[in-house]
Amino acid sequence: MITHPRTEELAQAVGAWIDQIRPSLDPRNAFLARVAANAMATIGRELTLGPAAQARAVARMTALLGRTGDQAGLNSELCAKIRSGELTLESPGLLAALQVMARDQLAIDQPNYRPEGTPAP
Repeated sequence: MITHPRTEELAQAVGAWIDQIRPSLDPRNAFLARVAANAMATIGRELTLGPAAQARAVARMTALLGRTGDQAGLNSELCAKIRSGELTLESPGLLAALQVMARDQLAIDQPNYRPEGTPAP
């Protein structure tokens, strides 16, 4: 049976290769290589963590808004209701939903970020 590497494995391999050659590069290209390696790592996390994070966000926004829809549409409506003042921090469930969605996004974009008072894993 022929098997192929998963997309996240390919992203990880490319990022590892970039990190391997980076020390031999001139400073400018070493910096650009670091940026590229970070981008590959973000792509890998998006592939592995993104679907579950999106599903949680959709579920939370559906509960807050009382309707179903896709992530983009629900997010747009949620933002509009927050801007208009229809939803505030006093709205039941809003703050908790925003916190979970922000943590999920940070786990993908900046996995080493720790908000004040958050213990390291």
